[in-house]
Amino acid sequence: MVSFFTDYLIGRKTNYTWNDISSPTFEVNISVGQGSALSPILLALYLSPFLYTLEKCLKNLNIPISIISFVDDGLISSQNKSIDISNSHLFCSYNILTKLLDKFGLIIKHSKTEIFHFNRSHGFFNPPSLDLSTIGGPTLHPKDSWKYLGFIFNRKLTFHQHINYYLNKVILTVKCMKLLGNSSQGITPNQKHLLYRCCVLPITLYGY
Repeated sequence: MVSFFTDYLIGRKTNYTWNDISSPTFEVNISVGQGSALSPILLALYLSPFLYTLEKCLKNLNIPISIISFVDDGLISSQNKSIDISNSHLFCSYNILTKLLDKFGLIIKHSKTEIFHFNRSHGFFNPPSLDLSTIGGPTLHPKDSWKYLGFIFNRKLTFHQHINYYLNKVILTVKCMKLLGNSSQGITPNQKHLLYRCCVLPITLYGY
């Protein structure tokens, strides 16, 4: 196995081809090849011991945190009636997460770190910021809406922003399709039907 990955990751080269034109050869000895079929498998193998160690540390410290990971997009979730207690749990878990990632040779992008709070109260809700500057992170200011893996959430989980966003995207797509032809010229009705199924339905049904 070591010999295989040595051959797979070292001494690799690639080039790009467009029709009959090919680029010069480039060295690609850094990381796994983009789009490689082995990429998600190697990532899962590498992150599994990290996630196991992280969950074990949080459990030993009695920090009630849930962790969700989708490829390299991680989510730390805390549930508590007190915002201050939730922020304290998030602060501790982020500190442990950062140190563990460093030991595993991985880097967390602080600039992409966000915080979001769900709340069921009907009154005014203004959650405090989470200051991570003491552990090398940013000061996170809670947002009114949050987009994660294609879904747009608000604090009440009404999904109004999600529906409005993709509805406007579909309407814009349909308007653009009109430019491709009309009843007397351009694409045929069958082609319009195919475009609708390929370009509009995926947006409305799956958020593509």
